[in-house]
Amino acid sequence: MATVAFHTLGCKVNFYDTEAIWQLFKNEGYEQVDFENTADVYVINTCTVTNTGDKKSRQMIRRAIRRNPEAIVAVTGCYAQTSPAEIMAIPGVDMVIGTQDREKIIPLVKQFEQDRQPINAVRNIMKTRQFEELDVPDFADRTRAFLKIQEGCNNFCTFCIIPWSRGLMRSREPQSVIAQAEQLVAAGYQEIVLTGIHTGGYGEDIEDYSLAKLLWDLDKVEGLKRIRISSIEASQITDEVIEVLKSSDKMCRHLHIPLQAGDDQVLARMRRKYTTAEFARKIERLHEIMPDVAITTDVIVGFPGETEEMFRDGYKFMEQMKFSEMHVFPYSKRTGTPAARMEDQVDEEIKNARVHELIDLSEKMQLAYAQKFVGEVLEVIPERAYKGAPDSGLYMGYSDNYVQLVFQGSEDMIGQVCRVKVTEAGVNESKGQLVRVLEAANVVNL
Repeated sequence: MATVAFHTLGCKVNFYDTEAIWQLFKNEGYEQVDFENTADVYVINTCTVTNTGDKKSRQMIRRAIRRNPEAIVAVTGCYAQTSPAEIMAIPGVDMVIGTQDREKIIPLVKQFEQDRQPINAVRNIMKTRQFEELDVPDFADRTRAFLKIQEGCNNFCTFCIIPWSRGLMRSREPQSVIAQAEQLVAAGYQEIVLTGIHTGGYGEDIEDYSLAKLLWDLDKVEGLKRIRISSIEASQITDEVIEVLKSSDKMCRHLHIPLQAGDDQVLARMRRKYTTAEFARKIERLHEIMPDVAITTDVIVGFPGETEEMFRDGYKFMEQMKFSEMHVFPYSKRTGTPAARMEDQVDEEIKNARVHELIDLSEKMQLAYAQKFVGEVLEVIPERAYKGAPDSGLYMGYSDNYVQLVFQGSEDMIGQVCRVKVTEAGVNESKGQLVRVLEAANVVNL
């Protein structure tokens, strides 16, 4: 039996795409083996969001070639899309496919088996206007299903290479999204995470349709308990979206809204489409309609030209926003982006000191957020045995408002909705006590 092994670098969208490519191999009768084993075909799904992404991608490609020099090595993903020639130049790479035409991977493998000629199948992503339909009926992680609803981005923030690797914004057909959601619910998933490159932009390219309308259509999917949006820009939280968040009991009380910088001058140089005041107004509105909502964010530290004063202002702003967690990244030059060519790059040591300050702030805010729920009962879908002590009978999962809870449970609770009382707050994880498991039958809103 022919075998295939995968290695995925980068974001959730890439992991989704890898699952989709695996389905194609699975339908062809391939067996999946671990990447560290000998396989007939290696697929490396690459990342290019930072220069490190490129470097790690090259390392994994070389590792596959060393593992089995006879194997077919196929490289796909963002780095493949932006630098196909660089990848084709690595001896042992047999084919490069970018972030489109993935459904042709099997025919290309067959073509290579016959001709033994390296294949560069990458073409201009900027001309693509169609969402590539790739279905993923199930996931190895069996409690939360990811559902990709759009691809690409039109924003061109000055630090970001992604529009060049993923192309411009294109939405998946509404009927297709709903059909896949129903398929996932039928497969036993109670939570769906909507994902994409610029997820909140969904529907901008569809007449008379929008993200809010999609959320209402998903709200009607029977047996679906939770809808989570993986990431949404402040400007995309329209009044219609707010209405759904307020009125649908399936929407999770958790939103990931990237801030990137807490100072207006920095935001302008980043080409972000909002001011701190506009951002703050959206956050305030969300707290009004969803008390106890968890708002997580991304922050880039040390963007070119960020002065000590701008950093301090940003720090104060983040404190006021009371995020429940911040993902903090030091600015890294991305070759080919306007920000990489800007003067006044910030010194690495200053950058690192600022990163640590913001990580400390994030932990303080995480703890403060979790403390609000001590003594309360939250709904949790356990995901797996607790990694810290695998044999202790402890399980972990996220509440709808993104508190990670560890509590005494049993294997059969995985994927079920449980009511858990929060007994002790922590930074990354809090402790809880199981109150009861909700029967799946109760979940369907009749």
